[in-house]
This record gives sequence, C-alpha cells and structure tokens, in this order.
Amino acid sequence: MAVDGIIFDLDGTLWDSRKEVAESWTKVVQDRHDAKREVTEEELTGLMGLQLPEIGDRLFPELDAEKRKELMDECCVYENDYIAEKGGTLYPELEEVLEKLSRTYPLYIVSNCQDGYIEAFFEAHGLGGYFKDYENPGRTGLPKSGNIKLVMERNNLKSAVYVGDTKGDEDAARGAGVPFIWAAYGFGQPENPDYRIGSLAELPGLTERL
Repeated sequence: MAVDGIIFDLDGTLWDSRKEVAESWTKVVQDRHDAKREVTEEELTGLMGLQLPEIGDRLFPELDAEKRKELMDECCVYENDYIAEKGGTLYPELEEVLEKLSRTYPLYIVSNCQDGYIEAFFEAHGLGGYFKDYENPGRTGLPKSGNIKLVMERNNLKSAVYVGDTKGDEDAARGAGVPFIWAAYGFGQPENPDYRIGSLAELPGLTERL
C-alpha cells in the first residue's frame, strides 16, 4: 500500500500529560466538589483512551449524571488553559520525527478529548504547523472511528494509517478500515496490531516500508 496520510492519537502516542491533567482536575474537584479528593496520575492511566463521559462515570460515581457532567465540563475548561501554559511530557524525538514525516506525508490528529485540548497541545509546544487537520468528539460528538473517517473524507485520504497506543485505538482503526500501528511505549495493550513501534524514532522507517 502507498500511505497517503498518518493520523495520530495524542495521549500515550505523542505526549504524556497525565501529571498536568491530574493537577488541574484536582484543583477543580477540590474547589467545587470535595476538598480532600485528589485525582492521581495512576487513576488517569487506567482511563486513557476513554471518552470523557465514561471517565466521569468512573471517577465520580457518587455524583448524579447532571452534577458529574457539570464537574467534568469545569475540569476540561480549566485543564485546557493549564495544559496550554504548562505543556506535557513530549515523547523522545517527537519534533524531529514529525519534521521528517511531514516532508513525505500529511499528518493529522484524532483524539478522544474535549474541544480545545489538541489546540492546547499545539499552543504549549508549538507543533501545530506539522498537522494538516485534527478532530475530537468534543467537537463532533462522533466516536474515534467516526472522527478518523471524517478526517479522511475531509482530506481525501484513501490509504491512511492510524498510530495509537490502546485497544480502543486499535478498535477505532478497525472501525475506520485503516491499518493500526501500535505505539508500544504508550499506555495500552491492543490485541492484534498490524504493526508495532517501540519508539517514535521507528515510525519513519516503518512507513517507508509500507
């Protein structure tokens, strides 16, 4: 196959923002809900790849649906500003890899995040220029597979690949009908990825062989 686009997941694939997300959510939760409650990086690790309503269900089962949604909305608004200022931990050689790949392929992001989160990633680290388009359920209401399809349709992609780290990413790639490249350095364990990379630095060599 001749790859005509590379679509990336964000968390666990391009960066790790668990520390900053945990800090920002803890601030909101303690101010608005429970002064003693702390949201930890460990809690977030087990929730990576889920959509926000499901994350809220698991983190705050004691709240009714309306209050849980209000709290999650407040967490996300504060998180976007916090992330844009603080940034996260970029995986090794990220910018070098993006620069190299972008010479040959258009690059995209599809993440299960709130609207504004991908923009905060761009703002914090100045990497937005490498990506032609991006999408998330916070903006479209679609599942990840639907957002992959949407980005492909919008950009006339016929032979894209999806790079992610979780089984949810693998399922989304299958649902969108594209090959799945497992970022094995991330947070998840898919069942049967089409390809595997142990670091971002391995991605250019892999795509050249596809």
